[in-house]
Amino acid sequence: MDREPVVSGTFYRSDAQELAAQVDAFLASAGARSPALGVLVPHAGYVYSGVVAGAVYARVEVPARAVVLCPNHTGLGRARAALWPSGTWRTPLGGVAVDRALCEVLASAPGVTLDLDAHRREHALEVQLPFLQRARPGVAVAPLCLAHLTYPECVALGEFLASVLAGPAPDARALLVASSDMSHYLPVAAARAADERALTPLLALDPEELYRRVHDERITMCGVIPATVMLVAARALGARTAERVRYAHSGEVNGDDRRVVGYAGVVVR
Repeated sequence: MDREPVVSGTFYRSDAQELAAQVDAFLASAGARSPALGVLVPHAGYVYSGVVAGAVYARVEVPARAVVLCPNHTGLGRARAALWPSGTWRTPLGGVAVDRALCEVLASAPGVTLDLDAHRREHALEVQLPFLQRARPGVAVAPLCLAHLTYPECVALGEFLASVLAGPAPDARALLVASSDMSHYLPVAAARAADERALTPLLALDPEELYRRVHDERITMCGVIPATVMLVAARALGARTAERVRYAHSGEVNGDDRRVVGYAGVVVR
């Protein structure tokens, strides 16, 4: 069950050598790598958000497997928590194995359904893979595409993930990757203000307040559900701190400060 790339050549370079060099340059950010429970990473085209994504991955020791949680931008699929259960996800850098054993366990999580259609055209998970491949060659992933979930549903899924990843064996560990951009198409000052409203509870490890603010204040953070689930799971796994690694917006690249998209990178330990 292979999944071919759909945004190669648009969101990131399609040539393997060029892509490796591009990602490695982003990963060259200063800072020591150390273990982490979860990360928030943007998923725009690399020209816009690669510097933020690279700064995050450069700060963490990526273990042998990662649970990658992304939003569903396309509306495809029937499942609100869609799992790709096995096979390989391909990028120009080669194949990324799906951790079949982990996915078999996740298939029994509350609300999770095997659903390939939700993943076929979705970019938000795919763009994380070259970073994971370069940061940890041979990494395996468990891909989850999340549509809208209620807060109790986010808690149930996050706590289930934590229970699976809390085992004492070294191979039980996985990095929780929440793929999300921040506010969309606002003037730069408004975008920064809205993003700060969302980032404040996230940095305080408060998933309920993050969920409430984004919904009540209509902050256009597309991956609030993945971020909420990641935070719930990380807290259950003993998270104590969240660090804002970098923030940027699209206007810094294209010069248009009238309609920007915000990008934030956060590491949870």
